Amino acid sequence: MIPRLKEKYKKEIAPQMMADFGLKNILAVPRIQKITINVGIGKLAVKDTKMVEKATENITLISGQKPYVAKSKKSIAAFKLREGMPVGLAVTMRGNRMYEFLDRLVNVALPRVRDFRGLSLKSFDGQGNYSIGIKEHLVFPEVKLESLDAVHGLQVNITLNKKNREQGMALLKKFGFPFRK
Repeated sequence: MIPRLKEKYKKEIAPQMMADFGLKNILAVPRIQKITINVGIGKLAVKDTKMVEKATENITLISGQKPYVAKSKKSIAAFKLREGMPVGLAVTMRGNRMYEFLDRLVNVALPRVRDFRGLSLKSFDGQGNYSIGIKEHLVFPEVKLESLDAVHGLQVNITLNKKNREQGMALLKKFGFPFRK
């Protein structure tokens, strides 16, 4: 089954962007290449190794695929970090799973963020990619409160194929991202 936002992109957004920016070819229209979720779990890993498993389980529920566990490359005594300890989780989503996650992020998770006043326009980098920091992973309805041991944040990076900030901003607005005025 084709995700709702993917179908919307093909039928509405892409033709509209071609007209808005005067693009002649459909391949010149900006599109989302991938969405990456990153979680830093260094503090959780020092306290308890089971916390790493819980965080992995939560990110698997949120993204729909198992995350890669990043391990430390060297020991740092000041941070109580040993070589080979898990310090982060990362998931890269593409295709249908990416569009399904984007739909849940915009329509379900962001409205549940406490004191949410819209996304900042300053989070675009020079190439038009966008980053969102979420302080609590509890905004996603897939996470069950009963199995909660520790609250952790996550970073969502949306990578676009075009190296243009204005086109990237217009694309995300058409997907329904609630930017601040």
